[in-house]
Amino acid sequence: MDTMILNTMWVLIASVFVFLMHAGFAMVEVGFTQSKNAVNIIMKNFVTVSIGVLGYYVVGYALMYGTDVSGLIGSDQFVLMGSPESVAGISFDVFFFFQAIFAATCATIVSGAMAERTKFFSYVAFCVVATTVIYPLIGHWIWGGGFLSSVVGFRDFAGGTAVHAVGGFCALIGAIMVGPRNGKYKNGVPRAIPGHNIPLGALGVLILWFGWFGFNPGSTLDITSPATAHAAVTTLISGAAATIAAMILSNVKYGKPDAGLTLNGALAGLVGITAGANQISFAGAILVGAVSGVLMLLAVEYIDTKLRIDDPVGAISVHGVCGVFGTLAVGVLSMDGGLLYGGGMTLLTAQIIGVGISATVAMGLAFLTFVGIKATIGLRVEESEELHGLDGIEHGIAAYMDL
Repeated sequence: MDTMILNTMWVLIASVFVFLMHAGFAMVEVGFTQSKNAVNIIMKNFVTVSIGVLGYYVVGYALMYGTDVSGLIGSDQFVLMGSPESVAGISFDVFFFFQAIFAATCATIVSGAMAERTKFFSYVAFCVVATTVIYPLIGHWIWGGGFLSSVVGFRDFAGGTAVHAVGGFCALIGAIMVGPRNGKYKNGVPRAIPGHNIPLGALGVLILWFGWFGFNPGSTLDITSPATAHAAVTTLISGAAATIAAMILSNVKYGKPDAGLTLNGALAGLVGITAGANQISFAGAILVGAVSGVLMLLAVEYIDTKLRIDDPVGAISVHGVCGVFGTLAVGVLSMDGGLLYGGGMTLLTAQIIGVGISATVAMGLAFLTFVGIKATIGLRVEESEELHGLDGIEHGIAAYMDL
């Protein structure tokens, strides 16, 4: 079979895997939050896909992969006009499909961190900006020929920073600006607000893990490359190591293996290996996963109790903290130029610079976006709406009709 046809078919399949991740995000967020907001969360996740792909089609792709201007931004191919027949050895249509689903994935991370108290259309407005400006701009610097990759030498294989950390940084700003849920803190002490359906959350994590085998291995765009199978294995074992690490640490700290933290542990390991899945060894992937699981749990506790930032699903810790760690780990553990493989500080320095710039810009743009939303249509629902739940008031229906 012709190599281009084979690779096009592979990336199309991988794109469908990544598309399914939106079902995983929805189930995780629904399971980890209260039943009275389940429809609202489903709506946000569902609409994110639609807004994401359309926004990326009209503007986002051009800014990310259009002709580079000074290493800063793409300048053509808006609404895909003038696009080539093929890119990177595969059909252009399939390349766009793959990239559009990635854009929507970045935006949906913010949904969970701001769940249960954010206006629906306020989130929609942010989603538009995230998929047309924030993600494509930083994505251009990393993958579209921009200065982070071409000048700095920054590496991010499948989006540890471009997708996950950027989403986590935006989620951090959003959670701070919308404020904690009513009743979350009493005299400065956090109160647990348990998710209503942990089995649903577990199903979501398993769907996400499944989708990650398109997210990471698919990023080679080449089924014949040894890096594809390598990325699949590192994705598998990093997620497994993080799950075990989070389970053990939660048992040590709290006297029981916490289900929610264990589930988030798996996601932490998957996020952690994303930036280097193609270039970190199997043993390195286990190390990345184990450390990611530990970091996630410590970050959840610190963000909740010390910073007093309310993140109902742990999105900031899973995607932001572990996305940063995994990207920096490339500078140490990459078999091609990593510190432990004789590469010196060159790659690690590039990773630090890349993460720093991406974090600063993502948080800055998110802040400006949320300020604009807050000043116009408002960001937070009324206290009475939050008390009764967003489902009935914002959508006119409950997820569970006996409630």
